[in-house]
Amino acid sequence: MNNINEFGTILDKHQLSFDRNNPTTLQVNLGKLCNQACLHCHVDAGPNRTEIMTKETIERLLLLIDLSDEIQTIDVTGGAPELNPHFKYFVRELRKIDKNIIDRCNLTVLLEPGQEDTALFLKEHNVQVICSLPCYLENNVDRQRGKGVFSKSLEALRLLNELGYGKPNSGLELNIVYNPVGASLPPNQMTLEMQYKSILLDDYDITFNNLLTMTNIPIKRFKRMLINDDNYNKYMGILKDNFNPMAARNVMCRDLISIGWEGSIYDCDFNQMLEIPIGNQITTIWEIENFAELMIKSIAVNNHCFGCTAGAGSSCGGALDSGSGESDSKIQPVAITN
Repeated sequence: MNNINEFGTILDKHQLSFDRNNPTTLQVNLGKLCNQACLHCHVDAGPNRTEIMTKETIERLLLLIDLSDEIQTIDVTGGAPELNPHFKYFVRELRKIDKNIIDRCNLTVLLEPGQEDTALFLKEHNVQVICSLPCYLENNVDRQRGKGVFSKSLEALRLLNELGYGKPNSGLELNIVYNPVGASLPPNQMTLEMQYKSILLDDYDITFNNLLTMTNIPIKRFKRMLINDDNYNKYMGILKDNFNPMAARNVMCRDLISIGWEGSIYDCDFNQMLEIPIGNQITTIWEIENFAELMIKSIAVNNHCFGCTAGAGSSCGGALDSGSGESDSKIQPVAITN
């Protein structure tokens, strides 16, 4: 693919517009610091990143959230958001104003020095945990996320299970995110969830609530990997050829606003990483009085948006069209070239 905005063209072809509804979810990036450096990471997060949201920025966010009744869910992400020194303060304050809170957790961070009480903290504040386990095969996970990550992830999942996460009637929701190891679309979400639940329970005595399939978006670290493997054009072709108008109608950015670690506002996490501001107009949290002001803004799109609209579609909440998906066959080990 070239630099022409082919995604905009295909929207016109299907007579689809990308406009924001009343935003109900605020996704907040607390920084790019992470204890892992995964091959597919669209954030380019890692142990050496220094970008961290300050307490001043968090205080401004809390004020705006309190003034924005339409915002019901705060989706906290990173990096590893738990490594932000103000993470627990942010969660406590959000709980005081009765917001739903999601922690996007890489699992292994719960075992890091200084994080020994984080899992219990999440339970005590009824935080929904959406965690990363991109495969139930050790080789696939370790090749994508780092040596030993699979075993540490299982240890963290057992810890969460012991606290009640993922257990029936506990009220503590534990969801797992799957993303393909290579240049392909995810399998059918419902079928894969049954496989995950069976294997994790039978082999490791681990339970969880839901599996969320996500397509790897061809930006940042994952894009560089595709280019190095000479797979970028092929992958973009797969995404474009599998464009799904139904998925396009249900993309997460219609109801979501993304906040960067420094306070800039974006249409989604992927646009944030490409520094494409909301509605193509640079805006920060210090320039608005509440998030309802952003309702009428059109969503900025480009060719990476094919990632969220291909096949069954992809969002931070999983597939967008339950009737679609790649092959239902079980996952096989895949060799990845670094």
